[in-house]
Parts: sequence; C-alpha cells; structure tokens
Amino acid sequence: MAEAYIAEAVRTPVGRRNGGLAEVHPADLGAHVLTALVERSGADPAAVEDVIFGCVDTVGPQAGDIARTCWLAAGLPEEVPGVTVDRQCGSSQQAVHFAAQAVLSGTCDLVVAGGVQNMSQVPIAYAMTAGAPPGFAGPFAGSRGWEARYGDQEVSQFRGAEMIAERWDIGRAEMEEFALESHRRAVRAAGEGRFDREIAPYGDVTADEGPRRDTSLAKMAALRPLVEGGRLTAALASQISDGAAALLLASERAVRDHGLTPRARVHHLSVRGEDPIRMLSAPIPATTYALKKAGMTIGDIDVVEINEAFAPVVLAWLKETGADPAVTNPNGGAIALGHPLGATGARLMTTLLHELERTGGRYGLQTMCEGGGQANVTIIERL
Repeated sequence: MAEAYIAEAVRTPVGRRNGGLAEVHPADLGAHVLTALVERSGADPAAVEDVIFGCVDTVGPQAGDIARTCWLAAGLPEEVPGVTVDRQCGSSQQAVHFAAQAVLSGTCDLVVAGGVQNMSQVPIAYAMTAGAPPGFAGPFAGSRGWEARYGDQEVSQFRGAEMIAERWDIGRAEMEEFALESHRRAVRAAGEGRFDREIAPYGDVTADEGPRRDTSLAKMAALRPLVEGGRLTAALASQISDGAAALLLASERAVRDHGLTPRARVHHLSVRGEDPIRMLSAPIPATTYALKKAGMTIGDIDVVEINEAFAPVVLAWLKETGADPAVTNPNGGAIALGHPLGATGARLMTTLLHELERTGGRYGLQTMCEGGGQANVTIIERL
C-alpha cells in the first residue's frame, strides 16, 4: 500500500488580536512558513505538485486564492499551483487530509498543506456580512430547505457551546479550572522550550502571544457571560489570533528522491458531521468513528490535540471518549494559545508531531469542531 509521510512541519508564533502580527499581510504570513518549510526540509520547491491552504473569511487581503498568493509571495516557483479550502475551523486540517489523500492515491508525490488567518485584519464572520444587502439575516435565512428542516433557530457558536455545557452538565467553575490549566500548560511549555523547534519567528515575534501568566480563577469569575444568563465567558473561549502553519506531505518515492526524513506516517483520515445547531459536539462521534475504522481504542493514543474552541467542547469530549486529560492538549490549547481559524488545523498537527517526538509517543490524534456541525479526525504514527 502507498503511504503518506509528514516530512516537515512549521508554524509562526500565534499573535494576539492587534498584536505583533496584526499588520502583516496574510500572504506574507503564509509565505513565511512556506519559506521555512522549504528551507528546513531541503526539498526542491519546483517538485511540489500542489499547495493546499485552509482559510476562513476569504475576503479582502485573504481573497483571491490565498494559497497561491502565499506561494508566490514567498518567491517560490510559478509553475506550482495552489488552492484554498474552507471547512470552517477545520480548514487546514482538511488541507492536510487532501494532501495526504493525493499522496495515498498515487496521483501526487509531494504536496504542501497548511493554512493562514489574520483575524486582526479580517474579523470573524466578516465574509458573511461584507457587502450584504440591507436586512441580511445570515447565510441560512431564506433557504426554504434549511428552514423546513431546522426552522428559524439561532445558529451560532456561542449557542452551540452553551448547548454542550447544558447537555453534558458542565458548570462554569469546572470550565474555569480547565481554562486556567490551559494557560498553565502553555506557559510551562513555552518556558521549557517545547515550541522552539516548531516555530519560525516572524521578526520580533518569537513566541506565542496568547498565554496569560497572570490569569487566575478570581479574574475569570469576575467576567460577565457572553450570553445573558449563560455559563460561558470570554475566558472560556478561544482567543482571536493571527498566524500560519504548513506541512510537507511526501510519498515513499519523494522521500527517496529528495533525501527527506519521514517523521510520521498518516495512519487514518476521516471527517463526520452531526447536529449543525449544536454545531460543536461533532468531535465526539467523529472520534468514535475514526477509532473504530482504524481498529484502535482511545487507550492506543499517546497524545491528543483537540481544538479548544470553547472549554465545554473539550470537556464533553473527554467525558464521552474516556481519554486521559493528561495527554490531551498537554501544552495548552486555543484558550491560551489562540485560534487563527484557517491556520489552527495545521498548527495543531505541527504541535502534535513535535510533542510525539519530544515524548517518544507512537500515535497522535487530532480533532476539532467546525461550522455546520462537522469534525475532522487525523491519526498519525511517529516514525
């Protein structure tokens, strides 16, 4: 059987909203990781057969097929094409899937996958309303098929997160403990240099800007809920962020021809969907599906990276899967590190690979909730 290998993975530091990366054009953010990817891997960039990037809100500076623009902005060969995909927050994880599938099918030998997002310049959901006619009520309003199936229910990530907290009986105090631990883990990881190998500094921005060393349960308890009467606050949600990440996927032939070092093998790829109104709980059935299809159990997994879009997403997933909290987001998650939407999937995979190498673990699992009630699952095996 053909194999798809991860030969290299690199990311920028994740910048805070209006932080050190805020003024950087998204194409230059993406170009930065592409340049680092080529330099670190030693691969001939002219041999790359496609560049697949995830990005959400592809308007303004992120419009016009940002994958292609990033590659050209990096000064890399014009004959290499690029394509941009949108599976909401899972966009660059899906980019990794498409790249791996191209290699596994035998149609490509060397593919770049990644993602980019500058949320300081293009606010979340801006594409849904930019240039919309007066009275525009969102992407679902007016669809007879949608309204016949789901009525005129509010569709938002905030409502979805509240529904999860209620469905799995997750209280605010429990979520605040989880969020505090995310910051503690991220601060510890940075202090121990765990991210150093995976980060390509951008100018003066050499480390992730999100982790808060001075946060506390008392500070979190003082925050007002995001929704009146709800349990969630800003401290329990992922941070608005800027960043980019990229991976090099290679076939056995490409590994041989380019003298690459295969660092991990793609063991499993899948994506599943469920209730689009609750939206954010799809990682639970998607993980069950993936493990069954791969012939594995959660106990076989040495490291988990599940996106911390909101604290209840991860806490509900932990309750349902029985995963070990100690190996789940061991270096913190998006609550502390940030969530540059289209780049997060590739950022998580980059961190997952490096953590497996640091700890000597064999299998790593990545999953994340996505708009529309979807979730990708990727399982890799460290080599």
